[in-house]
Amino acid sequence: MIRIFAFLAGLGFIAALLVAALMPREAAEVSATKLFHKHAKEVKFTSDGPLGKFDRAQLQRGLQVYKEVCAACHSLRLVSFADLEALGYTPGQVKTIAGEFQVPSLNPETGEPATRKGLASDKFPSPFANDIAAQAANNNAIPPDLSLMTKARENGPAYVYSLLTGYQDPPANLPKDSRPGTGLHYNPYFANLNLSMAPPLVVDGQVTYGEGAPKATIDQMSKDVTAFLIWTAEPKLENRHRAGIATLIYLLIFAGLTWLAYKNVWAGRK
Repeated sequence: MIRIFAFLAGLGFIAALLVAALMPREAAEVSATKLFHKHAKEVKFTSDGPLGKFDRAQLQRGLQVYKEVCAACHSLRLVSFADLEALGYTPGQVKTIAGEFQVPSLNPETGEPATRKGLASDKFPSPFANDIAAQAANNNAIPPDLSLMTKARENGPAYVYSLLTGYQDPPANLPKDSRPGTGLHYNPYFANLNLSMAPPLVVDGQVTYGEGAPKATIDQMSKDVTAFLIWTAEPKLENRHRAGIATLIYLLIFAGLTWLAYKNVWAGRK
């Protein structure tokens, strides 16, 4: 009797599996995010790979895009203006760049909150006094700090580049409950498809590059500011690459010497 019940239970289980496999999949609306979300685009940077190096001219263009576009909402609280000397700027130029920003301070006479021109020793400031002010200005969303953004996201640099160039109109077959609501913008490279940040780069030439620079297309500006954010996240990347190569060379030489010593010690033995 027990065997009969076990057999019937097995048949019931198999039948349930068949029904689940063959029935129409309205539930295959399996979250629209999985159906419409796109993986980051392929993009190359000079800093890629074990021998990668930063393109200083590109980093300076990226800083320009950050200052003129991204700094309106995003901070770089882990980067000081003095760090910009690594991009090829002189101390005087760094002082000028720092002076273009207003940093939080206190009125020395009243002790009340105030602002002053930035100094080379200051960090890049947040454009908002606090999170509440940031939410009020950004549809209740707090713009993230960008210092480590290319390290904080999967496929960091490619993700940032894809996000900047990925804004588009929602596809016609996008489910109604996944369409962007008021104040939201459709971007298939963002985790839940819709984000509060409006397209930051909207037209070619939005930032005016200096003479001899490539044309400031949306694609080029996106690459340049992404390269700059790779640097902010890992400013010592070139030093790490050099140390890694030197270590490999040392290990190869050491391994060779060890092998020769081994052969010499055991040369007369069988």
